[in-house]
Amino acid sequence: EEYENIRLVCESARKRRRRVYLWHTRRRESRFSRLLTGFIYSSNMRLILTRHEQAAGFMAATYGRLTGKPGVCLSTLGPGATNFVTSAAYAQLGAMPMVMLAGQKPIRKSKQGRFQIVDVVGLMKPITKYSQQIVDGNNVPSMVRDSFRIAMEERPGAVYLELPEDIAEEETDAEVFEVVGHRRPSPDPKSIAAAIEMIKEAKMPLLLIGAGANRKMTGKALTRFIDKTGIYFFNTQLGKGVVDERHEQFIGTAALSAHDYLHCAIDRADLIINVGHDVIEKPPFFMEQGGKKVIHINFFPGQIDDVYFPQLNVVGDIGASIWDITDGLEKNPDLDFSFFGRVRDEVDSRISKYFKDDRFPILPQRLVKMLRDNLDDEDIVTLDNGVYKIWFARNYKCHAPNTLLLDNALATMGAGLPSAMAAKQIKPKSKVVSVSGDGGFMMNSQEIETAVRLEQDLVVIILNDSAYGMIKWKQEGVGFDNFGLDFNNPDFVKYAESFGAIGHRPESVDELSTILDTALNSKGVHIIDVPIDYSLNHSILNVLIKESACLI
Repeated sequence: EEYENIRLVCESARKRRRRVYLWHTRRRESRFSRLLTGFIYSSNMRLILTRHEQAAGFMAATYGRLTGKPGVCLSTLGPGATNFVTSAAYAQLGAMPMVMLAGQKPIRKSKQGRFQIVDVVGLMKPITKYSQQIVDGNNVPSMVRDSFRIAMEERPGAVYLELPEDIAEEETDAEVFEVVGHRRPSPDPKSIAAAIEMIKEAKMPLLLIGAGANRKMTGKALTRFIDKTGIYFFNTQLGKGVVDERHEQFIGTAALSAHDYLHCAIDRADLIINVGHDVIEKPPFFMEQGGKKVIHINFFPGQIDDVYFPQLNVVGDIGASIWDITDGLEKNPDLDFSFFGRVRDEVDSRISKYFKDDRFPILPQRLVKMLRDNLDDEDIVTLDNGVYKIWFARNYKCHAPNTLLLDNALATMGAGLPSAMAAKQIKPKSKVVSVSGDGGFMMNSQEIETAVRLEQDLVVIILNDSAYGMIKWKQEGVGFDNFGLDFNNPDFVKYAESFGAIGHRPESVDELSTILDTALNSKGVHIIDVPIDYSLNHSILNVLIKESACLI
C-alpha cells in the first residue's frame, strides 16, 4: 500500500512508453530512502547513482534543457540537500525545468534533537521557483503534480520538495492527478500589426535570437521569417543553434557585451527585433534614449532598466508571434543589407584566422575547428566555464538547437562533465564531447566513475594550463599582475585509468587529431589531456577587437 501511488505513476509512464530517469545520490539509509529506492528497483525507472549531489542536479537540469520536461534528482537530508544548491541555481538561471526531492527528519516527533536539520526549504526559496516541505501524505499527489507544472511553465526553472520521514511513512488514499497540458496563448493581433508596421518602416532592421527562443519549434518559425524577409540575424550564447548558423544571413554570436566585430552591425541597425530576450544573459547591446528602436518578442513583457526599454512588447507564444509577423511581411527590395553582409564576412574572416594554426600547446580556436569538423549536426558539445567558452561561442557554428551546451547564466564550473553524461544518456546515438578547463574538471571529476559504470561512450577534453585561465585573462585586461591563480594537476592519464577510463596526452596537433578520431569512434570513456595556449586571449579579445572592430 505504501508503494501504490508511486506504482500508479510508473505504470502510467510505462503505458505511454515514456522512460523515466531519476538521478540521485544517497549518503545514509533512511525509512524514506528505503521505501522510494525499493519501489524504483521494482519499476521501469532508471536509477543513476552519482558520486556527488551537485552532479546529480546538473544531470537532472540538463535533462530538462534537452527535453523540456523536468529532470528529477534525489538526495538525503542535511548535507545531501545543501549540495543541491549550486545545481538548483544552475537550473533556475538557465531556465531548465528540474525537480529536486530530499528527505528530512521527522517533523512531528524526533528523538535526535536537531541533528542534521537545516532549513533547506528556506535556503532554496531565493534560487528556485517553488520550495516547500510536504507536511501531509494526502497532499503528495497535488504538490508533486503542481511542482512539475511550475518547473515547466515559462520561464522554466528549479523546484524543491522536502519529504520528512514520518510523512513518508503515512498511508493515504489520495489519487494521483492526471497530467493536463495547456497551449500557450497567441499574441494580441494589435501587437502583431504594430510589429509589422515597425519592421516595414525600418531601414536597417536586425534580428536577435536570445535564450527564450531556444524552446520547442521556434527555429522553424524564425528560419521562415529570415528567408522571407532577407533580414540578417545574430544570437546570444544561449540562443545558439535555434537557427542553423550556416545560414548566409547569420552574422555571428554575441559572445562579448561590446566591441566585437558583429557589434558594428548592431550599432548600424535602426531596429532590433529581439526574440526571447532574457535578462539573465549579458546584454549584447545597450539602448540609449533617441537611439535604435526595439521590438521585444517573448512569453512575457520586457523588464525595463537603464539600458533596455523596448518600444513594443509582443507577448505570447514566441513561435506563433513570429509566424504571424512573417505572414504580414514580404522582402523589401529597397532595403540595402550590404553592410551587414560585409560584417558577416569580416566576422567569418576573423574567427577563422587561426583555424589552421598547428602550434602546440594548441590554440582554442584550432581546437574549436577540429571539433566542428569531426562532429555531425546533432552531436553535442558540453562546456564547463572558462575563457574557452568565449572562443566556442564565437567560433563554433551550431547546426541545430542545444548542440553546444554552455552556461551563460550562472556560469558555474563543474557542470560540463555531468551535463555530458546526461546528454549521452538521453541521446545515446549522438556523439558527446565534454570540454572543461583543468580547474572546472576537478570540481566534479569523481563522476568519471559514474560514466564508466554506465558504460557510456564519452569523450572528455581537459584544457590544461595549470591555472584559472578566465581570471588570468581578466587580470591582464585590467592591468593587474598574475596573482594567486596557478596550481598543480594530477597526471590525468593515470587518473583516468584509475577509474577504468582511457587516458590520452597528445604532444602535437596531428596526434590530437588522431586521438580525437579514435576516441569519437570507439567504445568507453576517453579522457584527453590537452595543453592549451591562451597567450592570444588578451591581445585579441581586449586589444585588437577594440582597435579594429568597425573599420569595415
